[in-house]
Amino acid sequence: MHAHPDDESSKGAGTMARYSSEGARVALICATGGEEGEILNPRMDQPGILERMPEVREAELKTACDLLGVHEVYMLGYRDSGMPGTESNKHPDAFCNVDPEEGIRRLVEIIRKERPHVVLGYDESRGYEHPDHVKVHEWGNAAFSAAGDPDRYPDAGEPWQPAKLYHFASFTKKRFQVLNDAATQRGIDSPYAGWLEKWDEMGFVEPEITTQIDVTEFIETRSKALLAHATQIDPDSFWFAVPDEIQREVYPWEDFTLVAVATGERVVPESDLFEGVDAQ
Repeated sequence: MHAHPDDESSKGAGTMARYSSEGARVALICATGGEEGEILNPRMDQPGILERMPEVREAELKTACDLLGVHEVYMLGYRDSGMPGTESNKHPDAFCNVDPEEGIRRLVEIIRKERPHVVLGYDESRGYEHPDHVKVHEWGNAAFSAAGDPDRYPDAGEPWQPAKLYHFASFTKKRFQVLNDAATQRGIDSPYAGWLEKWDEMGFVEPEITTQIDVTEFIETRSKALLAHATQIDPDSFWFAVPDEIQREVYPWEDFTLVAVATGERVVPESDLFEGVDAQ
């Protein structure tokens, strides 16, 4: 579950690509159209782009998902809420203003339709309090629990309880420190030094990393998917300051926090999202 187009390529993209290549069905839920996105890549600052931002960003999302092997994309169709305290928060169609029962029900309906064994969502957005990320966290957790309860949303399909719920743990001080050190040792101007110096000041709290997925073979694919979001991602930005080959060498994993196990015990650490899951 993701908040905006491009979030799927910056969080867990290599993991989706890996499991898709291994035969797993991968479905993506995107809550909004990213209407509040600005043109962050100067190459895309062309007439007509900003006026068609939702259309353009959906096309970018489709290209990225094709690269990652995503089988189905569910666009919830809500409006991007923008950052906290902006006028966009007041828009009646903004995701942050959706009735929680409506939002959770729609997520439950998709879960019951897709019948996933594993659900990936957001943590509390610590250090990044975008309203849409907060809602994905809250409603994603609620939908995971409600999907298997026959008394909740009885008109949303046959109950189905996913086995495991994970939160993305993509932006961690641990990972940024490793990439920063690797860049510095190779004479590359690190984009992470400033972040690391102000990490605590910015309010980031280090998540518990319970699960690391080896995406060595899919780091290039992940980068290509991110670049597909051409309005949002500048090829010369910090995203690509540390080359893929160095990332493969020093940090070839994507990190997650195992939040809930529907049946059985929570056994960590682990290196497979499907560990302990009967996926037949």
